Amino acid sequence: MAVRNSRRNRKSEYFFDYTLLFVVLFLLGFGLIMIYSASSYEASDKLGDAAYYLKKQATSSLLGLVAMFVVSRIPYHFWERFATLGYIVSAILIILVLTPLGMELNGARRWLNVGVSVQPAEIAKLGMILFLASLVCKMGKSIRLTKGFLVVLCVPVPICLMVWKITENLSSAIIIFGIAFLMLFVASPDYRKFIVIALIAVTGAALIVYIIANQDPGNAVGGFRGARILAWLDPESDPSDKGFQTLQALYAIGSGGIFGKGLGQSMQKLGFLPEQQNDMIFSIICEELGLFGAIAILLMFMLLIWRFMIIANNAPDLFGALLVVGVMGHFAIQVILNVAVVTNTIPNTGISLPFISYGGTSVLFLLIEVGLVLSVARGIQLKDL
Repeated sequence: MAVRNSRRNRKSEYFFDYTLLFVVLFLLGFGLIMIYSASSYEASDKLGDAAYYLKKQATSSLLGLVAMFVVSRIPYHFWERFATLGYIVSAILIILVLTPLGMELNGARRWLNVGVSVQPAEIAKLGMILFLASLVCKMGKSIRLTKGFLVVLCVPVPICLMVWKITENLSSAIIIFGIAFLMLFVASPDYRKFIVIALIAVTGAALIVYIIANQDPGNAVGGFRGARILAWLDPESDPSDKGFQTLQALYAIGSGGIFGKGLGQSMQKLGFLPEQQNDMIFSIICEELGLFGAIAILLMFMLLIWRFMIIANNAPDLFGALLVVGVMGHFAIQVILNVAVVTNTIPNTGISLPFISYGGTSVLFLLIEVGLVLSVARGIQLKDL
């Protein structure tokens, strides 16, 4: 009897996911190593500092870790009051790309120069997760009705269109809509609607590919994206232009074999593979660490997603669960699309590999998202049995 009373008097312990933290730190550290390995030659040749990209990414990673720790200590419901503001600010920042604050890099105008370069699309991903989680909770059971379902489905459309048309970043627009779609899928019990939407999307994509593949060469459609689809179908048809990056990535993957050439021994990074420290860094991983290294990294991402699922399933409430689902969707979609692009499974488009590709804004906001997940995890109570 005394033992039972002592157990009742004990305070409930709060959960902290050390496995998730370890995986994040491992991927961050591995990313810094690969960024240095992939970029040192180009940075030394063009910028006079072999560690230029490493230093910038390390700075962003440190800021991101501080932000992650701070966000993880703040109760996640605190951010619910800023959900609508986050959606509005995301839209405003995207529009500001058209102003003198807009910044063009590598032929794309996707950044804002506010003392440091900031990519509004990355902020929009976090803003969309917060806003949709709050909206779904407020709508309650009305989300099961067709009207409610369509309202939630249409919420990300304006942001997606702005990201696509203003910043010409179709890949980020797809990711934002994918995040919203997954959150709605988890919140809505009627899976038939999602099957219909998926069939329409797949049919539409197949029709577009068919039209572009069978077009009259003298009357090309689709612009540069149409050219990318043609290069995806047959990279060797345009080896010096649209198919160049894809072919070089495939050469890197193929030459790596099972165990790779060794860390730092890549040949494709020596001026052959464009964006080797950014979108195509997975091909450098394959070349230097081989199939073994590539699978090991994918397994780490799978472990990361699994930890997100565990936290989402045990979240104290729907808002917390949806926050984690949104973050999980962001990571999963981005990893799948990046690997698919590098291996030429889908047409080439600019998608970074979380924590590993070079990008200050990306790593900063990814770590903030992880902080949100850790905050939700802290709300899970481990009561004595």
